[in-house]
Amino acid sequence: MRRILTVAVVAALLTTTAWVVHGAAAGSARTAGASPPAAANPGPPTDERALERGVRTIKPASLATQLARARLATGKYATSLRAAKADGYQIITQMIPDMGWHFLNPAIAGFDVTKPHILVYERHGRSWQLGALEWVFTETPASPPLPGATYGSFAAACHYTDGTFVFARVQELCAKRSPQTGARFNFWHPDLVTLHVWLWYHNPDGLYSGTNPLVRPFNRG
Repeated sequence: MRRILTVAVVAALLTTTAWVVHGAAAGSARTAGASPPAAANPGPPTDERALERGVRTIKPASLATQLARARLATGKYATSLRAAKADGYQIITQMIPDMGWHFLNPAIAGFDVTKPHILVYERHGRSWQLGALEWVFTETPASPPLPGATYGSFAAACHYTDGTFVFARVQELCAKRSPQTGARFNFWHPDLVTLHVWLWYHNPDGLYSGTNPLVRPFNRG
C-alpha cells in the first residue's frame, strides 16, 4: 500500500527567554510633617538585586550544549544500524556520493536536537558508521534551529523500499516499481530544505556542509 510521506517540520525556537518576577510593594502612607527618609543604601550590584527580586533570565543553550545532547541521544546508533532500524529508521536512499546512506524515521516530526529525522551512514563491507544527523523542512526555517545553521536541498522525489529513488515533481509521476531495481514504491515527498550536522564523522568542509570529502573512500561501499 502506498504511503505518502508528509514532512511538515516547524522550526523549534531554541532561544527562549523567560522572566519570572516575584515580589510586591508594601508600605504605609507617610503622615504630613514626617521626617525625610534616610539616604538609601546603594545595596548590592544590580545583578544581585535582580536575583533578590526573583528575576531570572534563562539563557539560550549554546551550540556545544545542543550538540552534546544530540550525541548522547544518538550514541547507540553510532556503529549499530540494527539499533537504528529497531527504533524505526528505514532506508530512503542508498549511497549518495560524498554523503552516505540515508535512513528516515517517519514517526518523528518537528525539530528536536535529540531526535533527527534522518541518520546518514557510511558503509564498509558489513560495517556501518554513523556520519551525520539530518533534519528536513518544507521551507527554510524563519529562525535557525541551531546557531549558525546553513542548509542544503533535496528535490521532490519518489522513493522505493530498497532505497532507490527518482526525482518527480508530483506523486502521480511515481512508478509503482523502481525503474532501477523493481522495488515497490514507498513514498513521495515535495522539495525539501535539508540540515546536515556532521556529528559523528569529521567534515573539513564544516559542521553543516551537505557533503563530506572524507567519506569519498566509502562511495562504493
